[in-house]
Amino acid sequence: MFKKSTDMELKIVESLRGGNGETKLLEIFSKDELRGKCRMFNKITLEPGCSIGTHPHHQEEEIYYVLSGKGIVEDNGKTYEIEPGDALKTGGGEFHSITNNGTEPLVFMAVILLFE
Repeated sequence: MFKKSTDMELKIVESLRGGNGETKLLEIFSKDELRGKCRMFNKITLEPGCSIGTHPHHQEEEIYYVLSGKGIVEDNGKTYEIEPGDALKTGGGEFHSITNNGTEPLVFMAVILLFE
């Protein structure tokens, strides 16, 4: 299935999961288009000072892969600095959050996979 970037839906969400500011979610493929064990495949952008608040993942895993920018992730109470090429996987009741504490947009891929 080929999809033009102009056919992808951009959603802007305020205070996602209790975070600060706006989260820009570019839905590359929708849940209906994925039709399988994946419920989300998005490119996410957080402007400086914006964040996605702490939240758990039950019966699923979420993977972040950083494309550009810098930030901080919380992974089950531990904090890490992230930069391009870094990745985080959270699932099975674990929790995480992500914050752009840099000076340029933090852009990352986010994929949510469902457990069998």
